[in-house]
Amino acid sequence: MRPGEFPIDASLVRRPLAAQFPRWAELPLKRFPSAGTVNALYRLGDDLTVRLPRIEGGAEDVAREAHWVPRLAPLLPAAVPEILATGTPGEGYPWPWMVQRWLDGEPPRAGRLSDPLPLAADLGAFVAALRRVRLPDGPTAYRGVPLSTADAMTRAALDELRGTIDTSAATAAWEAALAAPAWTGPPTWAHSDLMPGNLLTRGDRLDAVLDFGTVGVGDPACDLIPAWNLLPAEARDTFRRAAGADDAAWARGRGWALSMALIQLPDYRVTNPVIAANAEHVIHAVLTEADARPRDTNGTYIRIRSTLEACPRTSRARCSTRPTSSTSVS
Repeated sequence: MRPGEFPIDASLVRRPLAAQFPRWAELPLKRFPSAGTVNALYRLGDDLTVRLPRIEGGAEDVAREAHWVPRLAPLLPAAVPEILATGTPGEGYPWPWMVQRWLDGEPPRAGRLSDPLPLAADLGAFVAALRRVRLPDGPTAYRGVPLSTADAMTRAALDELRGTIDTSAATAAWEAALAAPAWTGPPTWAHSDLMPGNLLTRGDRLDAVLDFGTVGVGDPACDLIPAWNLLPAEARDTFRRAAGADDAAWARGRGWALSMALIQLPDYRVTNPVIAANAEHVIHAVLTEADARPRDTNGTYIRIRSTLEACPRTSRARCSTRPTSSTSVS
């Protein structure tokens, strides 16, 4: 439990469900395991999902998704959640919540993609399709703002990670991203949280994209983060071409991926090993990418230390990853 997190269990979910949507009240209800930090997920019968914010900030996303997801859905090349009903506070639960259609599929995992090129092309096509959307009056995307707005939090995370990663290398990579030209185009639609747990695949192809609580308009570079949080180096060019990213956008996207990972790692390395493991993967991916690796004064590439190398032997189990069957990291 994090500060401000509301305790949710099946009995609590049953009460507003029965009061507001009695047609579904008798269906089997079971919590679905997730590495997510914002929402609790419950499988309702065979075809439905109940999604309830665990924190107040997530409650603000319900109205955004209910309004925009149905409008975006027909314009995108992958399935998105179908929102069947939105619930209101009551029966002991304090915030809005929703019932969605269940989506089958498997979340992809970094380092475990059998054939990453088709997925890279699909992800790039999804990002490009969002950029082509012309729905007016969109809200500001959560990460559609200038990269510099994350500078203070990123540097605070770097300070906290001293002794865990090579912070000199990470700082150099971060400052290189900050130096990239800013977005000067019109605000463009972006999902803004394309983490592996917010994706569903069938075979080697993208089948669905989940959790649109951060969707909006702004700099679309934030949607390039799968290049480092999921795809191996040999698939990044395929993704980049399909997404239509120029050099400046690519540098800013790399910066967003790095910033997110640096902030996540100290927050979750003990409490959420799935997210922490992905954050470590991102840091390593960014710092070992050929055109991003900082060099020392002799021209030698600087090497990042693994989080596991820095963990005391007795606590490595808490720093390592565990498999998850999550369909969302929301």
